[in-house]
Amino acid sequence: MSDNTPSRPVVVCVASFFKGNEFLRECARRGVRVVLLTREKMLGEDWAREALEDLVAIPDRRGGYELYAEAATAVARRARVSRVVALEEYDIVTAARVREELCVSGMGATVARRFHDKLAMRARARDAGVRGPDFVHLLNGEEVAKFLARVPPPWILKPRSGASAMGMRVIADEREVWSAAAELDSREDARERAPQHLLERFVSGDVYHVDSLSSRGRVVFALAGRYGSPPFKITHGGGVATSHTLRRGSAEEKHLLAANKRLLAALGFESGVAHAEFIRGAEDGEFYFLEVAARVGGAHTAEEVEAATGINLWREWARVELASEECPYTLPPARHDYGGVAVSLAREEWPDTSRFDDPEIVFRVRKPWHVGLVVGSPSYARTAELLENYQRRFAAEFLAVAPPEESPVQHL
Repeated sequence: MSDNTPSRPVVVCVASFFKGNEFLRECARRGVRVVLLTREKMLGEDWAREALEDLVAIPDRRGGYELYAEAATAVARRARVSRVVALEEYDIVTAARVREELCVSGMGATVARRFHDKLAMRARARDAGVRGPDFVHLLNGEEVAKFLARVPPPWILKPRSGASAMGMRVIADEREVWSAAAELDSREDARERAPQHLLERFVSGDVYHVDSLSSRGRVVFALAGRYGSPPFKITHGGGVATSHTLRRGSAEEKHLLAANKRLLAALGFESGVAHAEFIRGAEDGEFYFLEVAARVGGAHTAEEVEAATGINLWREWARVELASEECPYTLPPARHDYGGVAVSLAREEWPDTSRFDDPEIVFRVRKPWHVGLVVGSPSYARTAELLENYQRRFAAEFLAVAPPEESPVQHL
């Protein structure tokens, strides 16, 4: 970045993984200068470099927040930083701490932890009266023992940080809980030890997600969907992951959209994009809050949402971030169709999906060792029919299974 660049504000984006190009492009389309901070190993990815004023490499060594803060401070010495945005799950707290360091408006670290730390989000939600599975911090032995005596098995052990079902495991025996805690405490990395985990009542049932945009404390857009199989089952057992929009006007949709509003208000969410997950218990039919993140959902959720509504979450998130008192955010008109996605690991590096030629296909996944299709239709029944067909054909023609990842630390 040149020191004699005209003094227009800069948006600093933080991304430890490759995602968010449409966010970067929308900022550039609106005349905003963008600086991206990413890890050295991500420099070779196909970033939207035409939208960037600068691309700063953060060394691939453990240093965490300090390295990002140092890089952001160097940017701020030469230009006025107006926003700091985390494009990825693992950067939410880092970006919040950088905001506080630079005195930039936006979500602070305390609120940001509620959208990354599963223990913090559960505690806050519970205190606000949002229903969730009973849980305990895997910290104090006496409290854990009380939990085990009060809550019948099975239980699920979860890392406090991490996306999807990474590092989770179901435990059915009390002795196994103490054994697991001891094994975690023996690990060299403190970020993987028992206090960085929680134990929770395992609830079986269908898993739902609500993807939403908020501006100035008000949810301005939300879409509810359901996974074909729970993400935990796919992550740990393999299979074809599917998701589709819920039937418009259904009781499920109304309940989830209302629950999402209550949740975001309880957690203090003001502006941006959020991806929340809920489970409907198979035994009691009740909805339970599972987790929420201040980011665009993974597994091509953004494409599923756009197929159903025409709303691109990355693009609208950028517009929310760039809104001001003089130019407040306005949501563009949205369609009320249905979207769906089917995706899985593949046995081939670049699977050929040309045989799939349904006119409803709006997006084909182009990622090594993956296969995926996104569809959009005015018909709920047609969307469900296509996904059922793709799930069966993917399993027969492409499906590969890999061991579940234990921790994100190996990637960071």
